[in-house]
Amino acid sequence: MRQLRALDLFCGAGGATKGLQLAGFHVTGVYQAAQPRYCGDAFIRADALTVPLAGYDFIWASPPCQAYCALRHLHPDRRYPDLIAAVRERLIASGVRWTIENVPGAPLLKPTMLCGSAFGLRVRRHRLFESNWFWFNDKVCLHGRQGRPIDVSGTGGRRINRRPNDHGGNTNKPRNLAEARQAIGIDWAVRAELAQAIPPAFSLYIAQRFFEAQQ
Repeated sequence: MRQLRALDLFCGAGGATKGLQLAGFHVTGVYQAAQPRYCGDAFIRADALTVPLAGYDFIWASPPCQAYCALRHLHPDRRYPDLIAAVRERLIASGVRWTIENVPGAPLLKPTMLCGSAFGLRVRRHRLFESNWFWFNDKVCLHGRQGRPIDVSGTGGRRINRRPNDHGGNTNKPRNLAEARQAIGIDWAVRAELAQAIPPAFSLYIAQRFFEAQQ
């Protein structure tokens, strides 16, 4: 049988890509800047709002989240791209199944949420997902079992280098890059990339629901 092809728009280093690959997709990533550590099968350096979408069986899109995240109020003078509506319009026109991923607070339509604790990860990284097809989400937050999560958010720079006794014993900062990678389930990305990535477990889970829907 032909291997199904997926497109990962705004791919970064490929957190979502890795999960799609594990599910069985051949994955092509799209990003405006070069991504030397991208883990996918192919890469296109292009604008996600203009790159051709034909020839794929599934499209994943992770538009920039800064316009919707809680920390945007720290820099009220900055203007961040708000691309979800434009991306949704393109995906609808593609005629294939798709999923848009973003942070809580993003203007997604009837989204479902996944949490790292539901997958046994040490990050929470709550993320919302809008799809043009139904998939049943049987994952729930398990914060009590997870304990205090590891924080790999922010720019991925100084935070990842903090030690457990920094800032009054705040122990939820990863002690080093290796611990941050382990917490999120990504072993190839650098600090700034980890800060933006979603855990591959999330996209693997959604891709598995996609394959179930084909049966």
